[in-house]
Amino acid sequence: MRRYGPAVLLALVGAAILRVSLFSELYLRYVQAALRPYLVVSGVALVLLGAAVAVVTRRAADHETADHEHEQKQEGEDEQEDEHEDRDDGGHAGHSHGPAGPRVAWFLTLPALALLLFPPPALGSYSAEREAAQRANRGIGTFPALPDGDPVDLALGEFGSRAVYDSGRSLKGRTVRLTGFVTRDDDGTWYVTRLLVSCCAADASAAKAEVRGAQAPPVDTWVTVTGTWHPEGELGSAAAWPPVLDATSVRRVPQPDNPYEKR
Repeated sequence: MRRYGPAVLLALVGAAILRVSLFSELYLRYVQAALRPYLVVSGVALVLLGAAVAVVTRRAADHETADHEHEQKQEGEDEQEDEHEDRDDGGHAGHSHGPAGPRVAWFLTLPALALLLFPPPALGSYSAEREAAQRANRGIGTFPALPDGDPVDLALGEFGSRAVYDSGRSLKGRTVRLTGFVTRDDDGTWYVTRLLVSCCAADASAAKAEVRGAQAPPVDTWVTVTGTWHPEGELGSAAAWPPVLDATSVRRVPQPDNPYEKR
């Protein structure tokens, strides 16, 4: 069985990639939707490569068996047994490796099995809180007008940009609706938060809005908060971040298939 280790590992990794990208939407926890085709192709290629390695290994084993049978006809029974033991030991008696490599390599299957059976969750409050609140002045300017009608649905990133940098004050007097997960400071201040990604979860950064006037649900609960912008500090200043929302309603919602916003 050990000789098939590389084939099994390739097939497991490929199956894990297909499990999260082809047969579910779980890949959205880790990468942008546009990368799905590349994940599917990679998963299929790894499964096929694993199958090819298994076939080559099987043929090599059959060839070795045929050679062994030929040698049995030429040598005595004692010599046959010695040669068989030498072949099983890979020429190094007492060591734990053979033609398929060291046994410890089997531990490489554990990450693949974990992804296949227990896909890790999307990043949450811990990742958002770990990011330092360092935001340079990006330049104050005007933003396009918001759509007519209240409440208007906004991404957390857009709400934050308009609140901190929009000299036209496009949020003033408007009712907005924000969706994200709950994070909280030690002093009880809580935020509706969303992680922004450019490519994948590895480059995630946090966008959030402080929520006032409503009781905080448990941390990491997904909510939709409706309310109005509460101006704080001068535009572009550290005092204006994070933006504040005076809430009129907080509603719990399921985590969306894509938990991230595009940066």
